[in-house]
Amino acid sequence: MTPQELRTFCLSFNATVEDFPFSPEISVFKVLGKLFALTSLDARPLTVNLKCDPDDAVRLRVEHEGLIIPGYHMNKRHWNTVTADGDLPDRLVRELVEDSYDLVVAGLPRSERLRLDRS
Repeated sequence: MTPQELRTFCLSFNATVEDFPFSPEISVFKVLGKLFALTSLDARPLTVNLKCDPDDAVRLRVEHEGLIIPGYHMNKRHWNTVTADGDLPDRLVRELVEDSYDLVVAGLPRSERLRLDRS
C-alpha cells in the first residue's frame, strides 16, 4: 500500500478528518474527534498505528511477526503498529484500518453513532 492509498482509504470513512496535532509530518485520522489511525506518510517503511481488539491484537502479532507489533507510543493492549508497505496484503491492511474505525465508532455515544448513520 502506498502512502497516498493509505491516506485516501482512511479519509473514505464517514465523518473522517485528517489532523496534524503533533507535527506537520504526523497524520492523525479521526472520526468525530476520536483517533483511529496515526501515521507518518513520509516514513519508510510506512507504518500506521491502529486500534485493535485486545485478543485480536495478540493473535495478529503472532501471525505476522515483525509486520504487526505492539502500538508504538500507544497503549500496547489496544493498539498495533502495522507495516503497510511490506509483506502484508493490502486487503489485510484495509481490514485492519476499517476495524480500527469501527472500534472507535462503537465507543462513541449513541447519539453520535446515530448521526454518523444518517450522514
